[in-house]
Amino acid sequence: MGFTHVDENNKPTMVDVSHKLETAREAHARGQVWLPQIVRDQFVDGDLSTKKGPVFSCAIIAGTMAVKKTSELIPFCHQINIESTKINIQLVGENAVIDCKVKTFGKTGVEMEAIVGVNIAAATIYDMCKAFGHEMIINDIQLISKTGGKSDFSKGE
Repeated sequence: MGFTHVDENNKPTMVDVSHKLETAREAHARGQVWLPQIVRDQFVDGDLSTKKGPVFSCAIIAGTMAVKKTSELIPFCHQINIESTKINIQLVGENAVIDCKVKTFGKTGVEMEAIVGVNIAAATIYDMCKAFGHEMIINDIQLISKTGGKSDFSKGE
């Protein structure tokens, strides 16, 4: 299988999706932020509470905004009408675990939107907690599943 984002002259190009049929498409991405004890000590009533505000709540908003801007951030992503974005963040052990699920009905998938949503939610957590130290680690950002289009994918949780 060749690269789809280069033309016959090996020049970068956006994939032509004009011939594709619209289908229901979903993607689920996950990532985590390892939090040192001093940050985890700020966890109250399901969120990290800092002087900058409720961390997980702000990260959910930032991640949702990022999902909608993915085509502006990644050069060859198509503009997509996002039908639904759900971001969930919870403290699991020493990690803030971020799940981002995106849905659309269109000609191209939403994998990149879900991955970008996780990335920006993670960066927001880091930004809002960096006053406690810079030991946090953003890691394990990955696509968990996608449906619609030519093929489905699942990590098989």
